[in-house]
Amino acid sequence: MATPATARAAPPLLYSHPAAQIAVASAGLVALAAAFHYVYRLGDLKLYVVETIGAGLAAGIAWLVILFLLEKTSDCPVVFWIVLVGALVFRAQLFPLPQSLSDDVHRYRWDARVQAAGFNPYTIRPDDPRAEHLRDAYWAKTPGLDIPTIYPPLAELIHLWTYRAIAHRPPAEQLLLFKLPGLGADLLVLGLLAIWVRATHARNYQLAIYAWNPLVVVEFAASGHNDALAMAGVVAASLVIIRGRRGLSTLLLAAAALAKLFPVVLIPAALGRAGWPRKWQGWAAALAVAALFIACAWPYHAALGELRAILVSYEGRWMANNAGLWSFLRWFSGSRELATGIGVGCVAGLMVWLAASPKLRTPDAGSGIQAAQDSARAAFLLTAAIFLFSPNAFPWYFLWSMPLLAMRPCDGASGMFRTPWLLLSVTQFLSYHVLIDFAASGKWYFQPEYLWLTYGPFFALAGWMLLRKQEACAE
Repeated sequence: MATPATARAAPPLLYSHPAAQIAVASAGLVALAAAFHYVYRLGDLKLYVVETIGAGLAAGIAWLVILFLLEKTSDCPVVFWIVLVGALVFRAQLFPLPQSLSDDVHRYRWDARVQAAGFNPYTIRPDDPRAEHLRDAYWAKTPGLDIPTIYPPLAELIHLWTYRAIAHRPPAEQLLLFKLPGLGADLLVLGLLAIWVRATHARNYQLAIYAWNPLVVVEFAASGHNDALAMAGVVAASLVIIRGRRGLSTLLLAAAALAKLFPVVLIPAALGRAGWPRKWQGWAAALAVAALFIACAWPYHAALGELRAILVSYEGRWMANNAGLWSFLRWFSGSRELATGIGVGCVAGLMVWLAASPKLRTPDAGSGIQAAQDSARAAFLLTAAIFLFSPNAFPWYFLWSMPLLAMRPCDGASGMFRTPWLLLSVTQFLSYHVLIDFAASGKWYFQPEYLWLTYGPFFALAGWMLLRKQEACAE
């Protein structure tokens, strides 16, 4: 008779003595600290792309081994703190690095300076003659010189508040300090996951999935991407469900979507969980979400008529960037539009299916922890689908789902894809090969062979695990 995967006994431990896990964590901390120190010594990583990729892959392999050994050894309370301390050490090592693998921080600073000068970042381009007096030695590094900003309004407000706090500092220091919002949100995610581990009695290795992930450390501590702002909102939205705060959960998702657009697909399921449209609590949550959107967007309302043109321009210009399933669909169909349409349809279908799920729509179903885990599972599946089907899949986009994976036990669909997804976070370092040709010839092109090396192992391992699961269920 088949046994449900969730009811099976946990795999046996290799070592049950707590000292074994302390030894693993201590050795892992030293190994990863050495790898990050090597990356720090490189300095401008754009000048040492091959070395950066090599260091990222080596650190990623070490991280996978550490996770395996942490999972296979008996949990020790000391290791929980070792993981947290190690996470802080790794981020402190890379924070002083200049922004080199990505120029997004330059755009954050430019948008903030434009706002401080009285302009609307949604109506003025960096190359607009009206803003010529704002140009400095770093202006040419601003991405998208000929289009207005595409960042949501809460992110723009955070950029402005950051600039006002550091405007008196030299430009080079400003750029370094503009990494603080992303890094601060990353540390908030880390703290929320630590609370999650304690509240749900999760394993230490689950915290290390996010805390010690080399790609997480590089993208937030070294590059300062603001995606962590939205990630913090998504994680917090799942966490507060433990206390039954479903309205607050919905509001946190709305705030996340106002920082980075991807969490907007999670709001329909959150509203259903809050009771909409059956209960007044659901309507209160919907009104709170609308009020938050209006409050954040109002300072930029003059650009409302420009948003569609901005999005169309962005979609037409940034395409086929490290794309996974989208690249296969485009090759198979021969059409970019069809590949994009299939991806949008799949994500929309998944969003509707999850929003209609009884587990997510019934406010009183299950315990608080179970409801929070169901919420995290839904968020993981949606963010993972967005990443895989997107025509633009930069490595830091992949991290949207990483903390959600850490919140899930090893069961169900998200559990089955846990190991392949962890592997994909390592192979994502290969996507930085695009900087080699760009530096040499100015050509921005993701080589097909590197796409196979990046995504091939993920799909192969996921397919193999799916076949194994089907065979086990048939026994």
